[in-house]
Amino acid sequence: MKIINIKNVRKQQLGPPLFTGEVVRQSPVTDNEGSDLSIDYVHFPKGVRNKFHKHSKDQVLIVIKGRGIVATKNQKAEVKEGDIAWAPRGEEHWHGASSDSEFSHISVTKAHTKITQVEK
Repeated sequence: MKIINIKNVRKQQLGPPLFTGEVVRQSPVTDNEGSDLSIDYVHFPKGVRNKFHKHSKDQVLIVIKGRGIVATKNQKAEVKEGDIAWAPRGEEHWHGASSDSEFSHISVTKAHTKITQVEK
Protein backbone atom coordinates (compact mmCIF):
# COMPACT_ATOMS: atom_id res chain seq x y z
CA MET A 1 0.00 0.00 0.00
CA LYS A 2 1.10 3.55 -0.68
CA ILE A 3 -0.50 6.67 0.77
CA ILE A 4 0.01 9.83 -1.29
CA ASN A 5 -1.09 13.36 -0.39
CA ILE A 6 -1.50 15.49 -3.51
CA LYS A 7 0.07 18.45 -1.67
CA ASN A 8 3.37 16.53 -1.75
CA VAL A 9 3.29 15.67 -5.48
CA ARG A 10 5.53 17.66 -7.82
CA LYS A 11 3.76 20.14 -10.11
CA GLN A 12 4.56 20.07 -13.83
CA GLN A 13 3.77 22.96 -16.18
CA LEU A 14 2.35 21.83 -19.53
CA GLY A 15 1.27 23.89 -22.52
CA PRO A 16 1.18 23.90 -26.31
CA PRO A 17 0.93 22.10 -28.58
CA LEU A 18 -1.66 19.90 -26.79
CA PHE A 19 -3.04 22.68 -24.57
CA THR A 20 -4.30 26.12 -25.60
CA GLY A 21 -2.48 27.68 -22.63
CA GLU A 22 -0.51 26.65 -19.55
CA VAL A 23 -1.90 23.97 -17.20
CA VAL A 24 -0.49 22.29 -14.10
CA ARG A 25 -0.34 18.49 -13.83
CA GLN A 26 0.41 16.40 -10.76
CA SER A 27 0.92 12.66 -11.21
CA PRO A 28 0.64 10.75 -7.94
CA VAL A 29 0.54 7.33 -9.67
CA THR A 30 2.61 6.96 -12.84
CA ASP A 31 3.23 4.24 -15.41
CA ASN A 32 6.77 3.85 -14.08
CA GLU A 33 5.66 2.65 -10.65
CA GLY A 34 4.45 -0.72 -11.88
CA SER A 35 0.80 0.18 -11.40
CA ASP A 36 -1.87 -0.88 -13.88
CA LEU A 37 -3.20 2.69 -13.65
CA SER A 38 -1.97 6.19 -14.34
CA ILE A 39 -3.54 8.98 -12.29
CA ASP A 40 -3.10 12.67 -13.02
CA TYR A 41 -4.57 15.78 -11.43
CA VAL A 42 -4.82 18.50 -14.08
CA HIS A 43 -5.55 22.13 -13.17
CA PHE A 44 -6.79 24.45 -15.98
CA PRO A 45 -7.01 28.26 -15.74
CA LYS A 46 -10.17 29.95 -17.05
CA GLY A 47 -10.72 29.29 -20.75
CA VAL A 48 -7.80 26.89 -21.21
CA ARG A 49 -8.42 23.45 -22.69
CA ASN A 50 -6.62 20.72 -24.50
CA LYS A 51 -7.07 20.18 -28.23
CA PHE A 52 -8.85 17.24 -29.83
CA HIS A 53 -7.00 14.06 -28.94
CA LYS A 54 -7.65 10.36 -28.38
CA HIS A 55 -6.32 7.65 -26.10
CA SER A 56 -5.40 4.05 -26.86
CA LYS A 57 -7.32 2.99 -23.73
CA ASP A 58 -10.38 4.38 -21.91
CA GLN A 59 -10.05 7.60 -19.92
CA VAL A 60 -12.12 8.58 -16.90
CA LEU A 61 -12.23 12.22 -15.76
CA ILE A 62 -13.39 13.04 -12.23
CA VAL A 63 -14.17 16.75 -11.82
CA ILE A 64 -12.87 18.05 -8.49
CA LYS A 65 -13.05 21.84 -8.89
CA GLY A 66 -14.82 24.47 -10.93
CA ARG A 67 -16.72 24.15 -14.18
CA GLY A 68 -15.49 22.84 -17.47
CA ILE A 69 -16.43 21.42 -20.82
CA VAL A 70 -15.96 17.94 -22.22
CA ALA A 71 -16.55 17.64 -25.96
CA THR A 72 -16.45 15.19 -28.85
CA LYS A 73 -16.98 15.93 -32.53
CA ASN A 74 -20.76 15.44 -31.99
CA GLN A 75 -21.40 16.40 -28.36
CA LYS A 76 -20.43 19.14 -25.92
CA ALA A 77 -21.28 18.95 -22.22
CA GLU A 78 -20.72 21.29 -19.31
CA VAL A 79 -19.34 19.52 -16.23
CA LYS A 80 -18.94 20.59 -12.62
CA GLU A 81 -17.45 19.34 -9.38
CA GLY A 82 -18.66 15.80 -8.69
CA ASP A 83 -19.28 14.90 -12.36
CA ILE A 84 -17.50 11.97 -13.99
CA ALA A 85 -16.87 11.77 -17.73
CA TRP A 86 -15.82 8.62 -19.57
CA ALA A 87 -14.09 8.73 -22.96
CA PRO A 88 -13.86 5.27 -24.54
CA ARG A 89 -10.59 4.37 -26.21
CA GLY A 90 -10.20 5.93 -29.63
CA GLU A 91 -12.89 8.60 -29.10
CA GLU A 92 -11.69 12.01 -30.25
CA HIS A 93 -12.41 14.53 -27.51
CA TRP A 94 -11.19 17.58 -25.62
CA HIS A 95 -11.72 18.93 -22.11
CA GLY A 96 -10.93 22.09 -20.24
CA ALA A 97 -12.12 25.09 -18.25
CA SER A 98 -15.15 27.19 -19.10
CA SER A 99 -14.43 30.83 -19.94
CA ASP A 100 -15.46 32.02 -16.47
CA SER A 101 -14.15 29.29 -14.16
CA GLU A 102 -10.97 27.48 -13.27
CA PHE A 103 -11.29 23.72 -13.67
CA SER A 104 -9.54 20.70 -12.18
CA HIS A 105 -10.03 17.02 -12.82
CA ILE A 106 -8.45 13.71 -11.98
CA SER A 107 -7.65 11.65 -15.07
CA VAL A 108 -7.55 7.87 -14.68
CA THR A 109 -6.20 5.74 -17.52
CA LYS A 110 -4.61 2.35 -17.89
CA ALA A 111 -0.82 2.48 -17.55
CA HIS A 112 1.07 3.11 -20.79
CA THR A 113 -1.98 4.55 -22.54
CA LYS A 114 -0.89 6.36 -25.70
CA ILE A 115 -2.33 9.82 -26.37
CA THR A 116 -2.58 11.07 -29.94
CA GLN A 117 -3.28 14.72 -30.68
CA VAL A 118 -5.62 15.01 -33.68
CA GLU A 119 -6.09 18.83 -33.75
CA LYS A 120 -3.08 21.02 -34.42
